[in-house]
Amino acid sequence: MSRVIAILLGSWVLILGTQSCTPTINTHPEEPAVREFLTRYFSTWSTQDMEGYGDCFHESARITYLPISGPPRTDTLTDFLYGQRMGHKTSPDPMTEVADTMIIQMDERAAIARVSWTLTKAQQKTTGIDHFSLIKTPAGWKIIHLLFYAD
Repeated sequence: MSRVIAILLGSWVLILGTQSCTPTINTHPEEPAVREFLTRYFSTWSTQDMEGYGDCFHESARITYLPISGPPRTDTLTDFLYGQRMGHKTSPDPMTEVADTMIIQMDERAAIARVSWTLTKAQQKTTGIDHFSLIKTPAGWKIIHLLFYAD
């Protein structure tokens, strides 16, 4: 019986020791603000609030699209926003885009986020990924670079 108790006690010590070696992932205190910002980004696009959508970007932002084949295309903010406005304006059906998952790494000055999304246009659904580089400004978080692609 004492052998069984010794084995159980040894197992318990081993389990406790293993748990203390497991790294903990601490979220940054401002992560909720970044999540809220990214949610607003998708919401303003979906409601065609292009002023609010444009306000999510830093004035010197660059936007890169990675097509399935062919070279990447990088736009200035002005060109990108024009294309987004025209996309909504010329679409025969309303389009909405929602964030499905968000993975955020950040510090006090910058954040990177990988966001999977679903775009809905009538009965058609497209999924893809946005990679955001964000910077903290006096006006709040802003996108300095967006790299995106559809699956």
